[in-house]
Amino acid sequence: MLDLVSVRLFILAVEFGNLTRAAEAAGTVQPVVSTRLKALEAALGRKLLDRTPRFVRPTEDGVAFLAKARALMAAHDSAACFDDAPTMRFAIGASDHALGTGLEHVIRHVRAALPSRSALELRSGTSLQVRAAFDEGDLDAVIVRREAGGAEGEVLGLDPLGWRCGDDDALAQDRAVPLITLGPACGVRAVAVRRLDAANRPWREAFIGGSCSALLAAVRAGLGVAPMGAVASGRMGDVGPRLGLPDLPPSEIVMLARTGSPTAAAAARALDAAVRTLLREG
Repeated sequence: MLDLVSVRLFILAVEFGNLTRAAEAAGTVQPVVSTRLKALEAALGRKLLDRTPRFVRPTEDGVAFLAKARALMAAHDSAACFDDAPTMRFAIGASDHALGTGLEHVIRHVRAALPSRSALELRSGTSLQVRAAFDEGDLDAVIVRREAGGAEGEVLGLDPLGWRCGDDDALAQDRAVPLITLGPACGVRAVAVRRLDAANRPWREAFIGGSCSALLAAVRAGLGVAPMGAVASGRMGDVGPRLGLPDLPPSEIVMLARTGSPTAAAAARALDAAVRTLLREG
């Protein structure tokens, strides 16, 4: 007989690539995960994971078992629910400047922690927008970028801001710094403009986009320079020191969540672990 808790932990370990992060997502601790996974391997008579101090990855047998494990858990979740049971909903708000290119990573990891009979909803926007939706009760959890400090929520880590540019030679010839931003309502833009003004550096609005993906497209096309975090920019290099641009401060990445049900608690734990993983990869 396979232990279903161990099977779910195996799926989380593969998704997160790390036993500690898998434990955080499951609401337990790393030694418990390690023990259960060893017992699962013993029950199957196969080695499922290659382990190092920093990460885990599935073996050939682990890859083969992963599809079976997901099917098993989906069947279990389906058997545990009746047709009249309501679909469990969990709505997340994500600041685009907090996650950016890491959004897919976060969605995948949260979905892995939820029962199959659940609906994950996501809303992206500025930190102010998603925080307002959370305060109004429209969202169960939000990830925001905090520039001005504060005490609310759980700080998941720091994300450094930098000047991201695809063609710094062209930028060096532009007297006014050509800014690529999400527009005046964006907190990251406000920080960048304050630093430029304090350094007496002229600037101009070169591009206003609706998402960090649009900002990165404009950056790579050579339209200018974008103040962005390491995570949101996909770890693009900071050209600020080379071009003599003012330093930008790091920001806190913060989670606010309501965990009034087991499903919400599981999703919030997975969200927390996924974002911490993104931040630590840098």
